[in-house]
Amino acid sequence: MTARVSSTDAVRTTGLTKRFGSHAAVDGVDLVVPTGAVYGFLGPNGSGKTTTIRMLLGLVTPSSGSIELLGRRVPERVVDALPRVGALVEGPAFHPYLSGSDNLRRLDAADRTADPATAKQRVAEALDRVGLGPAAGKRYRAYSLGMRQRLAIAAALLTPKDLMVLDEPTNGLDPQGTREVRSLIGSLAHDGITVLVSSHLLSEVEQVCSHIGVMHAGHLVTQGLAADLRREQEAEARIDTDQPEQAARIFEQLGLSDVRVTRLGATGRLGEVAPEKVVSACVHAGLSVTRFVVDAPTLEDIFVKLTGEGFDVSG
Repeated sequence: MTARVSSTDAVRTTGLTKRFGSHAAVDGVDLVVPTGAVYGFLGPNGSGKTTTIRMLLGLVTPSSGSIELLGRRVPERVVDALPRVGALVEGPAFHPYLSGSDNLRRLDAADRTADPATAKQRVAEALDRVGLGPAAGKRYRAYSLGMRQRLAIAAALLTPKDLMVLDEPTNGLDPQGTREVRSLIGSLAHDGITVLVSSHLLSEVEQVCSHIGVMHAGHLVTQGLAADLRREQEAEARIDTDQPEQAARIFEQLGLSDVRVTRLGATGRLGEVAPEKVVSACVHAGLSVTRFVVDAPTLEDIFVKLTGEGFDVSG
């Protein structure tokens, strides 16, 4: 069930805005999700993530701005775009007394674009795709939370997709269920499906996403490659030594910023200074170095710097 891939960005919005009365829930968002990316759409609850996703899927009408999905303008060409888009926003209402496969057959039968002649095969493939083949005959009420979330994703994969939009897919899951969904997101990306996943859990996004966008109070405050966003934030060097004042002077001479003497030694932000240069300078100066550590910025550090707010790291 490998999806078609094009060179066009999978999602692109320009000035996307949604107002409820005088309140702008989403304000001038220019979202760019490259084809083939796993795009982590970050922000605390109430930041505008879900409203943005609802506008992308045609569930909410924008107040202003434009949307393109898979190279097609929405809402003008929504009927062309949406059949290639799978979404998990609130999840379908499954029947607890039916098996996983029977639930998918009911959903498939309601899809006017689906060929009834291939329904059985497509249901089996969708269940296998999310790792639920062995549990196809088990009743939904016996499914764990992680299995239920994977069944919802299977429902979105009954027909081939180029883009999957997942709104808080690990919300409420236990650690095992979270790992199951995280693994599934990785496998979708491996098959060439673009994934837009919104979350308020930084630890989950950090493990699976190639690109990141950060929402805050209705604004998209930054977006880009995850690696680039980390590089934009200066790493901090920490040295443990019984000569902290001398270490701090060496840090300043080398051009480190925000240099501070600590109880165990000294710290400073590296900027463009190579870590090995710092170590070499300290050793040549005769410092007794017991430990040298470079702390790369985490997504939490980046979020706090951008918004001035804390974030739910683990959920």
